[in-house]
Amino acid sequence: MKIAPLFPLLLALIPASASEVVDQVQTWLKLPPEKRQAIPAAVETAPLSKEDAATLTKLLWEDRVATLKKERADEVKAKVLTHGDKKMKYEVVRFGSKTGKQPLFISMHGGGGAPAEVNESQWVNQVKLGQAYKPASGLYVAPRAPTDSWNLWHEAHIDPLFDRLIQNMVVFDDADPDRVYIMGYSAGGDGVYQLAPRMSDRWAAASMMAGHPNETSPLGLRNIGFTLHVGADDAAYNRNKIGGEWATKLDDLQKADPKGYQHFVHVHKGCAHWMNLEDREAIPWMEKFTRNPLPEKIVWRQDDVTHDRLYWLAVPQAEAKGGQEIIAERSGQSISVTAKSNAHVTLLLNDALLNVDEPVTVTVNGKALPPQRATRTLAVIRRTMDERGDPGLVFSAEIKITP
Repeated sequence: MKIAPLFPLLLALIPASASEVVDQVQTWLKLPPEKRQAIPAAVETAPLSKEDAATLTKLLWEDRVATLKKERADEVKAKVLTHGDKKMKYEVVRFGSKTGKQPLFISMHGGGGAPAEVNESQWVNQVKLGQAYKPASGLYVAPRAPTDSWNLWHEAHIDPLFDRLIQNMVVFDDADPDRVYIMGYSAGGDGVYQLAPRMSDRWAAASMMAGHPNETSPLGLRNIGFTLHVGADDAAYNRNKIGGEWATKLDDLQKADPKGYQHFVHVHKGCAHWMNLEDREAIPWMEKFTRNPLPEKIVWRQDDVTHDRLYWLAVPQAEAKGGQEIIAERSGQSISVTAKSNAHVTLLLNDALLNVDEPVTVTVNGKALPPQRATRTLAVIRRTMDERGDPGLVFSAEIKITP
């Protein structure tokens, strides 16, 4: 049975089959965006097969790319991104071949807590450093911090701006979402200390150069490569001393969890705040890493800027608190969750993570729950795609855990 294409109100009450959902979405996508009506709940929540979920994910992603190419063309041409009242301009330096998916390096300048002209000159210098760092190939992007505050790169507006930057580079410049690297010098290094763990599901690897971590924790670095470079004589704010302390912390974390916390720390002898480009060794070290968007184990420690998702975990934004820790580990069809909070945790699933058609055994804080069954739906596909705009972080099913 075919369902008429424009989703009349009556259809909201009729359950849809998986094949009908695909037909309906294909018809819906042929309409101009301004003529697309809301999809009824019966279609959004109809159970999907593995094959239909994959088809719908592909169709919706292709539509998203086409839409963004129209909606964001002007901001990409201007190289200026906006979030609320904050604007972030950037420059792009290209290396190597332009064919195929490109590695993306986001490089943050120093400065901070200084007049605008000082931070502007630091940004110009960071653009020029691209030629010195010289990745083997790819896109080197140097953004200009939207503010001139001391915490240039770890204010709350940075996360959505970087999300948008990555999305744009993927859509317009064929950046590889699984080879995105973040790096920064001085105040930019402060930003790496903060953003590498709190946005870890975006990165393949990160490089901190001559910065200070402030209050942040390395726990969230479990699934990315992290390299730290600081001058042995860089005593301001105890950067050299704290860099050594982080080396020990990372060693201890990796010893306790050998499959995670890949790291390389170099305290450069004879160097103060400027390392004479010795830190360039971070680039080929990072280039060895490719993101795994579906790691078997996640260590999620919320920063003071909180998030509602990390990899295949989610919590309601209203329940996300600074310092909150959630550890989740998957083995086959079993998932264990240790949550040091009362947040409602959602496990986001797709068929690359596990077999959605089979029951999932979930253990929460050592207590086994009854076998859980999840259902693939259009609603979860659309929501997770819209939330992140990342092809590697789209899910088709979910299991909600009540604390």
